[in-house]
Amino acid sequence: MSNAARFEEAPKDILFEQASRSTLALNPLIGLRGKDLFDSARILLKAMVNEPKVVTNQWLSFIGELGEIVSGKSERQPEAGDKRFVDPTWKSSALHSGLLKAYLALGNALNEFVNQSSLSDVDKERANLITTIWIDALSPTNNLLANPVAVRKLIDTGGKSLWRGFQHILEDIGKNGGLPSQVDRSAFKVGESLASTPGSVVFRNELLELIQYAPTTPNVWRRPLVITPPQINKYYAVDLAPDKSMIRFLLDSGIQTFCISWRNPTEEHRDWGLDTYVAAIDEAVDAVCDITGCDDVSMMGSCSGGITSSAYFATLGTANRAKIKNMILAVCILDCGTFGESSFGSLITTETMLAAKAASRLQGVLDGQDLARLFAWMRPNDLIWNYWVNNYLLGNPPPAFDILFWNADTTRLPARLHSDYIDLYATNPFVNPGKLILNGRAIDMGKAKVDSYVIAGVTDHITPWKAVYETARIMGDSTTFILANSGHLQSLINPPTNRKASYAIGPVNPGGPDAFLNSAEKRQGSWWLNWRDWLQERSDSQIEAPKSLGSKRHQVVGKAPGTYVFEQ
Repeated sequence: MSNAARFEEAPKDILFEQASRSTLALNPLIGLRGKDLFDSARILLKAMVNEPKVVTNQWLSFIGELGEIVSGKSERQPEAGDKRFVDPTWKSSALHSGLLKAYLALGNALNEFVNQSSLSDVDKERANLITTIWIDALSPTNNLLANPVAVRKLIDTGGKSLWRGFQHILEDIGKNGGLPSQVDRSAFKVGESLASTPGSVVFRNELLELIQYAPTTPNVWRRPLVITPPQINKYYAVDLAPDKSMIRFLLDSGIQTFCISWRNPTEEHRDWGLDTYVAAIDEAVDAVCDITGCDDVSMMGSCSGGITSSAYFATLGTANRAKIKNMILAVCILDCGTFGESSFGSLITTETMLAAKAASRLQGVLDGQDLARLFAWMRPNDLIWNYWVNNYLLGNPPPAFDILFWNADTTRLPARLHSDYIDLYATNPFVNPGKLILNGRAIDMGKAKVDSYVIAGVTDHITPWKAVYETARIMGDSTTFILANSGHLQSLINPPTNRKASYAIGPVNPGGPDAFLNSAEKRQGSWWLNWRDWLQERSDSQIEAPKSLGSKRHQVVGKAPGTYVFEQ
């Protein structure tokens, strides 16, 4: 394999892995604006001006280390797993090795300045966020002449890689707001290569379409499963390519599967709030019960979809068992007091929340594209510089990954729902009974207990696993907690074919998350297989699979994936 081919292949794996753990989700960023990042930069610059002694000490330390680098005495190395520097030239070439060590020394000096400054803990976290952005931007891998892979590609292609990279820049300026494209959108088509599991829309209201999927087994379990996806992206994260489709896995397991597809709201839907979405779910559940002839359902919600479905579940109060028999919550935080544990928690203040609410109220919606751009600058290595190198320096086309296509297919949030989500930080209603009333019913999770299955990812930075563990505690003693060995989206999309998958499983440990980790059983493979068994045990008896979809009262109104999923 030629050098060019070898190094054209390696970045794709890196891009896929890093992008998969950097997907949008409901997180503290939902209340932030670009101005909040500038305010954090101002805090850092002000500290540099006010504390010249600390600045001088770190500068002298940096200069001293440069001397060690030049004399060959520096032992500084990149962190294990930093794939920007996997090319052997970073070790074999004295020039590149020196560049790398100087870059690492500069980053260390900046970080040490923040650590030794007199800033408060919160301001240090904000300043660290900014230094991370600066340090990532200064990486020699982002420079054409300093990046050995890019230089080789330039020579091997006779300059064509540079020309292609220039064309990509022009395209991104015109079509992607000036940021490098993360995905080749032409490689996928919703309804054909994605979201292609056969089924029908059997119910539609102003907010949602309900998709019933065609059974693939002669017999099915009587109690159906209703999947409630997040509102911030399209539903088909659970129905990507066939080999990783959760929907297909459930159907092959004999589970009668229904999935909600949310409408992409516009300004005219600005008044849709959490209560509106809860009422819409109730209509969908009633339709499922009518179609299947079952009095109750199992419900699954992931991320913000878990919050919405939990709010619906809680409004049912002590009568919840009449409609929901089992709850499955994936990468979902119900205790909003734990959001501060995320890497973005330091940026959350009362002022930023009020400003964010005012901004979406003015526009009528919170635009998912705007949120995605801000999110990209919060994780620049994963979401900007990787693609800068791949698309511009190497001249490669953006990668064609289904997860990246889905991640780029963002939606909007109505202003009132956005406001309601932000208010959750203040009221924390899933912990504090009676703090939230929806459609005349107070939220009280203490009255809503069923068998539950809660999933978290050990490397999830958006919904940290210890915060998700609090969700399991809220759901009560009849909860099975799963800790998958991956990040936010990959812990959810975890097909049995994933040979790297493993997980810890056990009941909620009153000693807390660390006690759980010490006592939990460690297993190899995907948690999907355990979930299948758990779900089947709680899905009543097996019956003959329905010959047709819908019912007399809820007739088929269109083929899956429906119409709402195509709204931009």
